[in-house]
Amino acid sequence: MEKNTSNIPELPGEKGTEHGYCNLSRLRMYYEISGSGTPLVLVHGGGSTIDTTFGKVLHRFAQSHTVVAVELQAHGHTPDIDRPLSFEQDADDIAALLQQLGISGASVFGFSNGATTALQFAIRHPDKTHKIVVASTIYKRQGAPAWFWEMIGQASFEGMPQLYKDAFLKINPDPDALYRMYERDIARMQDFPDITESQMRAIKAPALIIAGDKDVPTAEHLVEMHRLLTGSRLAIIPGGHGEYIGEITTRQNPVLVAATVLLVNRFLDDDFL
Repeated sequence: MEKNTSNIPELPGEKGTEHGYCNLSRLRMYYEISGSGTPLVLVHGGGSTIDTTFGKVLHRFAQSHTVVAVELQAHGHTPDIDRPLSFEQDADDIAALLQQLGISGASVFGFSNGATTALQFAIRHPDKTHKIVVASTIYKRQGAPAWFWEMIGQASFEGMPQLYKDAFLKINPDPDALYRMYERDIARMQDFPDITESQMRAIKAPALIIAGDKDVPTAEHLVEMHRLLTGSRLAIIPGGHGEYIGEITTRQNPVLVAATVLLVNRFLDDDFL
């Protein structure tokens, strides 16, 4: 394992955060560790970084958990390599990272694409999965309305939120790397691979499903996921895609964010009503 902490700023308000890289075969994967308690992995959404997805809530989870926040292949600090992007590979990369860090198992909180990765982590590495928090995602194409797939099919780099572009370029000033990340993420979504119902039913880790009532997944799909994941809990929260965790492109609502943090922590700590 290689660690490199030079020239990497600490998270706002978060002291004593460990920053580093792990060499996972060919991938040099970036991670941040903060807090103490039971391990919790945070997996950002597509086109995002740790800070753009979880910057408003990471320090709150670190008050009661050892938070391992990651940046996936081609995102943020983690460079791209010559291999396809897949949710399965992302899940395997996280498992390999945890092994190198000496963490035998963890709960996983994934947002959007990161939540699809969390589902794959629970499917592919059940022995390492304590609990999963699956936020604003689908497990099959039919879970999102037609307008979403039309938007993905007509997507352009110019339409990528400027906040995401700025966050990436602040970390990596190479515009070609930014464009390549965008191309890879869009291609993966255009060819979104369904998870089968039998794979979903095979997930035995306790699951909390979260989404906004004006989110990408339909309410019907969220209920379907809830029924497939045995013993799962479902929370549909007022707001749009990621608004409940203060994701960078959303309207900021501190009260909603605080309520979501409390909800997730109670689920993780077995104190869920």
